[in-house]
Amino acid sequence: MWIYLNLLLWLSLLQASSERKVLTDCPKVCICDNKKRSVVCQNQNLTKVPDSIPQVTQKLDLQGNVLKVIPPRVFEPFHSLNHLDLQNCQLKQVEKGTFQGLVFLSYLNLASNNISVLHKGSLDGLILLRKLVLEHNQLKEIQPGTFNQLPYLNLLNLAHNSLDHLPDLAFKGLFSAWWIRLSHNALTSLAPESLAGLSRLRRLSLDHNVFEALPWEALSHLHGLAHLDLGHNPLTHLGKEEGLALPELRYLTLDGASLQTVDGDAFSRCPLLYTVDLRDNQLKMLPSLKGLDRLHKLNLSGNPLRCDCAAQPLRDWAVRNWVMMDGQCQEPRLLRGEILESLREKDLRCQDLGDEGKKQELIQGLEKDKAAKPCPLACTCSSVSNHSICENKGLRFIPSGFPSTTQLLDLNWNQFTTVPQFSFRRLDQLVSLHLQHCKITHLAPGALKGLGQLVYLYLSNNQLSELSTAALQGIPRLRYLYLDRNHFTRVPRNILWALPGLVNLHLENNALQHLVLSDLADGKNLQRLHLNGNNISQVSPGPAQNLEGLYMGSNQLQAVPTGALEGLPALRELELSGNPLKILQEGAFMPVAKSLEHLYLNNTGLQQISPGAFAGLELGLRSLYLEKNKLQTLPAMDGFIQLEVINLNENPLHCDCQLFPLHRWFVGQNLPGEATCEFPPSARGQKVKEATAIFEACLEESSTEPINLLG
Repeated sequence: MWIYLNLLLWLSLLQASSERKVLTDCPKVCICDNKKRSVVCQNQNLTKVPDSIPQVTQKLDLQGNVLKVIPPRVFEPFHSLNHLDLQNCQLKQVEKGTFQGLVFLSYLNLASNNISVLHKGSLDGLILLRKLVLEHNQLKEIQPGTFNQLPYLNLLNLAHNSLDHLPDLAFKGLFSAWWIRLSHNALTSLAPESLAGLSRLRRLSLDHNVFEALPWEALSHLHGLAHLDLGHNPLTHLGKEEGLALPELRYLTLDGASLQTVDGDAFSRCPLLYTVDLRDNQLKMLPSLKGLDRLHKLNLSGNPLRCDCAAQPLRDWAVRNWVMMDGQCQEPRLLRGEILESLREKDLRCQDLGDEGKKQELIQGLEKDKAAKPCPLACTCSSVSNHSICENKGLRFIPSGFPSTTQLLDLNWNQFTTVPQFSFRRLDQLVSLHLQHCKITHLAPGALKGLGQLVYLYLSNNQLSELSTAALQGIPRLRYLYLDRNHFTRVPRNILWALPGLVNLHLENNALQHLVLSDLADGKNLQRLHLNGNNISQVSPGPAQNLEGLYMGSNQLQAVPTGALEGLPALRELELSGNPLKILQEGAFMPVAKSLEHLYLNNTGLQQISPGAFAGLELGLRSLYLEKNKLQTLPAMDGFIQLEVINLNENPLHCDCQLFPLHRWFVGQNLPGEATCEFPPSARGQKVKEATAIFEACLEESSTEPINLLG
């Protein structure tokens, strides 16, 4: 560490001398800003880094070009660079030594490229890097030692890649890492020492992978982990034998998995758990949980709960321990729709139980037949987990002869092109079907017939542009449908008509240009619609009474579609990140003000927020993301009593008297998220909350006249 400190001292002197210079020359295809020392060369079809970029540049944006390969040391002259954006540049690999010399770089974005391997040495030289974004690449391998020279990295984003394994000591060297995102990969397991050395890690995202069991041995190294995301993995059972022992864990999300049973002591070695999210699984019953003295909330919504005598211990435990518990009864019919927590003891009865033996049979469930079952030659079938795996076998036809007890069928990375009629005979217990990366262009009528228990259908990364109603017959219980990275140009209405129980629809990275919310009218139970990465520039209104989450990041919206939000009375989460909004108009979110809790507006080019833009959100908004914009000031936030997170990082905030109300509000809060001063120069880099000396002059002014909050 002394080596790093001595090097930083020398480099700070070098940077100080460089900062006395200005940006003189500027490449013709770029936009240079002397004041901000930034150079923007977006979407210019550049095949190499321009030669004439000023050496004192601090922020360089090259996204959307055709660089493909960057030679070693090409950035070495730019020793003052602290922000480098190379997303969507068709990069195939990162050469060893590419970033040598960029010792002051704190932010590096390599998202949306074609990188398949991270080689050891490819990131050397970035000793002050704090944020590294590698999402939406094609990563299949991370070589040990890749991160050895990144001692100050806080956030590592590896989401939306093709990682199927992690070697031991995969993250060696990341002494300061507090969040690693591995969401949306193909991980089935983790090497026992893969997460070793991450002593400061507070959050780990492993959602949307294919774990069939918890990677408990790898997780055991994370003694300080507070937030673990494991949702949307094909987990069917959780028990104490899984070995989830995380003494600092507070938030555990297991939503959208395939859980059918959870033992009472499954979380007993996580004593500080505050929230456990088990939404949208297949749980009919849950025993009272042991060892969770600090648990505040247990989310069971979206599970087919059976509210009879077997549910009595759970309900009594929740009441006794003051645990908030979301969950509606599915059975018996008389109690359908009732909240389990609100039921009385006399409501939770078992009918026609002759003796205690029958009651125990109901609570524990029937033992499944675990005898050996047949399995197609190219596949692997487990009678213990009831999973059948045929991933990446080069299959041109869907095989038959799977065990009738199969609950998860993985046919990823094959070459079916079409799914014929009756492709899945005698699989009436199937819960989760994986057909990603199969080049599918067509599902024949009746292709899914007989899959009466199917809940999850994955058709991502294919070549579909439409789905007929006939193709979706026979799957009445489907709740999650993944159609991301296909060729849809509109939300297919027939899907919602044919699948009335659908809760979650994924259409990210398709070709939608116009969202017509009236297309959702048949989706009576639709709660989340994912549309990130399309080309939507227009939203038309329509009723979607139960929609709770609308995700439209990275589209082409130039304004908040306020009028179209009128028909979304239940909306809790709205993502508009990556849209060219620039300005937030008055009352932008008023139609959903009573319900909205989470709002994402990062990287939208925002320059101005009208004083009443957030009107109505004061009492309910819990998180607000505004990072990577162009905001110089912000309206007062005094009335936002529920806000838990506000992020204003990477905004050129002017710490003057217009921002004083925000400073005063920050001082009285204890919120995660960053907000730092850009101006005046004497305050640059200081946190708004801590820049007390800068705002002292505003105290006297605030006592004599009102502060102008309009900016």
